Amino acid sequence: LELKRMSVSREHRGRGLARALCREVLSFARARGFGAVVLSTSMVQVAAQRLYEGQGFRRVGSSYPSLLGTLLNFQIFHYRCDLGDGT
Repeated sequence: LELKRMSVSREHRGRGLARALCREVLSFARARGFGAVVLSTSMVQVAAQRLYEGQGFRRVGSSYPSLLGTLLNFQIFHYRCDLGDGT
């Protein structure tokens, strides 16, 4: 399962909503038999990286989004959370 574009508006941040949403996605995926959840985030999204790593995701790679990204050394980090069999 791929998690794309999860966002919490600025006025609602700091309340644990992103953690709750992330837990819900993992629960949803696990209940439906998915083996893993994958996502990507940019190198500047440090809070997102901490959130995902705190939820059990691990960084599995990185890439550059474009030639300009390569020239600017702007990377996209790829994450994966293995779900196991749910037991």
